[in-house]
Amino acid sequence: MKILGISGSPVENGNNEILINKVLHIAENRNFETDKLLLSSCNISPCNACDACRDNDTCPIEDDMDGVYAKLKQADAIIVSSPVYFGGMTGQLKCLFDRSVLLRRQGFALNNKLGAAIAVGGSRNGGQEKTIQTIHDCMHVHGMIVIGDGGHFGGTSQKPVVEDDVGMKTVEDTINKMCDVLQMLKQ
Repeated sequence: MKILGISGSPVENGNNEILINKVLHIAENRNFETDKLLLSSCNISPCNACDACRDNDTCPIEDDMDGVYAKLKQADAIIVSSPVYFGGMTGQLKCLFDRSVLLRRQGFALNNKLGAAIAVGGSRNGGQEKTIQTIHDCMHVHGMIVIGDGGHFGGTSQKPVVEDDVGMKTVEDTINKMCDVLQMLKQ
């Protein structure tokens, strides 16, 4: 089974990429196949609500989203990390979710995939739970099965993440919960 990790940050090699690398390493050690998508190296334009995907099953916008669609469809589970920008996810990640409507219109291609979220704030209470909730909302619209860290919403960390032992524990608990549920579904 394959887990896709998405860093929704426009910052290359930043806190969110560190966390995505960490969770995918944990998943690999638990014998899961992994894949990674870093929005810091992608060009994804906003949806312009042209509705072409309603009729054609394709998006006329020419950017990196075609490769993203393929990665999303191939994954059995998707874990998304975003920094908190003004109380929510990044604009780059919102563009990805908006454009993913194409997959919803293609017979709910993400339906019943597992989804989880991680957020990184500037302080302990920096909007992480609200950001996670917004990511979860997008996953629910796709019919995904949303999981948390076993006791809360998901991975809540503060920057710099390498110094945040409390936050790192919630991140580790989130990926381990995802792996546990995938193993249960596999049986």
